[in-house]
Amino acid sequence: MTRNYFLLFVLVFNLGFSQAQLPIIPQPKMSKTRDGVFVLTKETVIQANPKSFEGQFLQKSIAQLAGLNLKLVSASKSPSVINLNLIKPANENYDKEQYNLSINDNLIQIQAADSKGIFYGIQSLLQMLPITNQTEIKLPFVEIIDKPKYSWRGMHLDCARHFFPKEFVKKYIDYLAMYKMNTFHWHLTDDQGWRIEIKKYPKLTEVGAWRNGSMVGHYNDQKYDDKKYGGFYTQAEIKEIVAYANERHITIVPEIEMPGHAQAVLSAFPQFSCTGKPIEVAKQWGVLDDVFCPKEETFAFLEDVLTEVIALFPSQYIHVGGDECPKTRWKNCSHCQNLIKEKGLKDEHELQSYFVQRIEKFVNSKGRKIIGWDEILEGGLAPNAAVMSWRGTEGGIAAARQKHYVVMSPGSHCYFDHYQGEPKNEPLAIGGYTPVEKVYSFNPTPKELSFEESKYILGAQANLWTEYIETPQHVEYMIFPRIMALSEVLWGTSKPEQYKEFQNRMIQQFSLLEKKNINYSKSIFEVTTQVSPSQSGNGIAFTLKSANDSSKIKYTTDGSNPTIQSLSYSNPIEINTDQTIKAAYFEGSKQKSATVEQTFYLNKATGKKIQLVHQPHENYSIGGAFTLVDGMIGNRTKFGRDWLGFWGKDAIATVDLGKKENIHSVSVSVLSNEGSWIYYPKSIEILTSVDGQNFQSLKLVSSEEIKSEKGEIILNFPIQNVQFVKVIALNNGIIADGFPGAGSQSWLFVDEIGVQ
Repeated sequence: MTRNYFLLFVLVFNLGFSQAQLPIIPQPKMSKTRDGVFVLTKETVIQANPKSFEGQFLQKSIAQLAGLNLKLVSASKSPSVINLNLIKPANENYDKEQYNLSINDNLIQIQAADSKGIFYGIQSLLQMLPITNQTEIKLPFVEIIDKPKYSWRGMHLDCARHFFPKEFVKKYIDYLAMYKMNTFHWHLTDDQGWRIEIKKYPKLTEVGAWRNGSMVGHYNDQKYDDKKYGGFYTQAEIKEIVAYANERHITIVPEIEMPGHAQAVLSAFPQFSCTGKPIEVAKQWGVLDDVFCPKEETFAFLEDVLTEVIALFPSQYIHVGGDECPKTRWKNCSHCQNLIKEKGLKDEHELQSYFVQRIEKFVNSKGRKIIGWDEILEGGLAPNAAVMSWRGTEGGIAAARQKHYVVMSPGSHCYFDHYQGEPKNEPLAIGGYTPVEKVYSFNPTPKELSFEESKYILGAQANLWTEYIETPQHVEYMIFPRIMALSEVLWGTSKPEQYKEFQNRMIQQFSLLEKKNINYSKSIFEVTTQVSPSQSGNGIAFTLKSANDSSKIKYTTDGSNPTIQSLSYSNPIEINTDQTIKAAYFEGSKQKSATVEQTFYLNKATGKKIQLVHQPHENYSIGGAFTLVDGMIGNRTKFGRDWLGFWGKDAIATVDLGKKENIHSVSVSVLSNEGSWIYYPKSIEILTSVDGQNFQSLKLVSSEEIKSEKGEIILNFPIQNVQFVKVIALNNGIIADGFPGAGSQSWLFVDEIGVQ
């Protein structure tokens, strides 16, 4: 596209056009409308190369969405034309993803220097169409100049924990294409299953693709079925899927996990482990001790596997995992310990770095690059590796400062296996709470980076791990509509301060999802809740919200189910005694949302000022410190939003009762969920003070006592007249060998502090 043409387009924006709020997601970079409409009818023709995928795609899509069967021709003098205009680029550095879309009297024109841009222009046009069959469709005159901010706009799908058939994987790719995502991270191997045919090693799929049972319910329940489960993709199927994605301008990045998450491989080839003992494909979720042993025969095997993988996937990057690799086996393996000495390595972390660097050299020799989870930073980063930062943004920041490319994927905003609505009303999930609005607030480029450092941020992606997601319909439920929010973030046009405007466009998209029979979550229509200190200083204020109209919320305070005759919500509800609030959204006389229920248990700490020495991790920080005195008791099976999570840090909280009070009891709740790396604290200490400076320790509760009380600590003592209560819960620290997450920092989960 010539520079002069682009400048002319920008000039047009300043002459006679008005700002448009088009129903397009992601919102275009520049768009303006003016008076007038283009009338799309069955007489309209599509002018493009009849053999081009884009022309055929547009023709088919208009037929499916609007019921108009348009002719696709290479040339036309028709007075009503949709023209796909592929122009000659001005130079070799042109932006392949930029497009211009204009709608005038008798012409819709999508113009770009590359078929990628044409395809993205088509997606924008399709979102402007009504989804009901009509003989005439009126489209406003518009001018759009559009291109994305980030080059990596991704979605991930875990097909190892649960397997999804080829046709659904294609649908998943369609979903990415709808919102101009360009990268599909395909998680193909893990402890629970190997999903890709490797011709040199047929046992990988004969043995490694099948497990003899799976976890049922939550990890904490430790229940299993005995159903054989599995599946894999043949190389022919993978070639078909890769070609399908390529047509839609989506790069598939395959992930072959190493050195951890390898039990499915080791079930087929135990000789590549440290023990050599037979094991089975894992039935349980979590992090398991058996990992690849860095022997020469292991590397030869992995090079053979990667040779076939690289031949199937033309992507620049090959994902090698690198996360959650326990060092237990390596510490007790004579070969590993001798290798550490022979190579002059400091410890097992540097042994992992040695492992990853060996693999990187091989992948580089094939003309490709590796990308791995942020644990590959530990022990030294491989020279040319890119980092996918999932444990927060810190790993990405560190990598960018070392001049390595980064894809941001923090659990706080980008883990779509977390709850997206009120956990009590949602299907079972691993935990966390990531509603659409939180996804929309994400900024992939951390403010800590300089301008030069920020150039190493390629973009971001959302991850969908499927331990608790068994069906295609559930996959759809978890990604929609959050994928819309992320797509706008990555396109670079999100405005978190104008979330309501985005929400309106998002809701308009729901009819399109229904037309396509996509099972999307309607959690944004739920009544959402928020707690805050009461203005009276006594108790708390309970705020109810609805995406539609909060004034149509009906609620009760006696635990009964709301009806159209119940109280109408207008202002935050003052809670100053134990009670149960139930609320729902109504239209007319009909209830349109699930009933949200919250029980409050008040005590002398409820609603009072509270300070933390260390802030919780951003993944589990909804409500901040106030979560510990909000009167709500955390759900022990769905720890989505009622708990504060501290990763590797102590929870040290001081409650200011506001004045001296006679107290005789302090309680606090902590959680254990070892499969999710959540461990009881080493100890809990309760202290009191009159002045907030000098504290007296009342009791130190040991880890044994915490376990025996199952995390519900209640300390009774003679009456004291004090104003301040401090709770110190010491983090478990580094997880010991033999436990899930061995070698990593522990999570400490804390909830309600009660004072009586």
